[in-house]
Parts: sequence; C-alpha cells; structure tokens
Amino acid sequence: MKKPYLEAGQIVSTHGVQGQVKIQPWADEPAFLTLFSHFYIDGAAVAVRSCRVQKTMCVAALEGYEDVNAAMTLKGKTIFIDRAEAHLPEGAVFIQDILGAQVMDETGNVLGVLEDVLSEPAASVLVVRGQREILIPDVPAFVLKKDPDKETVTVRLIDGM
Repeated sequence: MKKPYLEAGQIVSTHGVQGQVKIQPWADEPAFLTLFSHFYIDGAAVAVRSCRVQKTMCVAALEGYEDVNAAMTLKGKTIFIDRAEAHLPEGAVFIQDILGAQVMDETGNVLGVLEDVLSEPAASVLVVRGQREILIPDVPAFVLKKDPDKETVTVRLIDGM
C-alpha cells in the first residue's frame, strides 16, 4: 500500500536569523521541493512561505517559525510531502514505492528483492539482495520497467553482473 505522505528530506540547520531552515532534499533535484505549499513535520502540516534552491540544499521559510530560536527546534526533523501534491514525469516512480519490490530478469527469473537505491554521480544504482547481492545501474539499458502497483522491477543483466 502506498503511503499518503512521503519522506522528502531532512532539516539540517538554520539559515540566517529570520527562522529559515536548510533542508537536505531526498529527491533527484532539489528544485522538486520548491513545488509544495506545505511540508509535514511530526504529522502536522506546516505552510511553506518560501523555498529556494541553494547549491544542493533548499532554504525554506516555514509558517510559525519566525526566528532562529524557533527554527532550531526543527533541526534533524524529517520533512514529508503529500503524495497527492506530487507530480512526477511520465515513467518516474518514488523510490519508497519500489523498495522491497521483487526484481526479475526479462525472462521472469526472480533475482531477489530491491533492498536499496544508491545515489551515485553518474546514475542511481539498484541494490538487489537474493542468493547474492547484485548492483544494477538505474539506466534504461538495464532497468526495463518499474511497476510500483505490482511491486516488481524488471531488469536486463549482462555477463559479470
């Protein structure tokens, strides 16, 4: 079952004296977080007054956190987004929706379970745990289909994988 709220990042520090926070985004692009009007922290909706990208982080001003002391209480907290507000490009999926999925090759042989997705500079890497661990680059040449509804990922392996 898909979760209605998705983990989207972590507040790592404050920024300035007016209550802004720095967020380490857990998305392919930090700009993804700028699209939301609310974040969810500790189960409560918090309105986003502003959110901008700064290098690999996001800097956000959140309603109710008007000074640095208030913002400090958020340090280390995970932010969530509402799945209903998230719009992904065609064919894209949330990693959280495929973790634990059964991974099979294109002939239907089960290779194992998708245990993790590593974020690497060239491409993400799927970590599949079965009889052995298999690392598969998350590129179209190797990952043929991700189906979160069926909880499956279909891949093409080459010799040596």
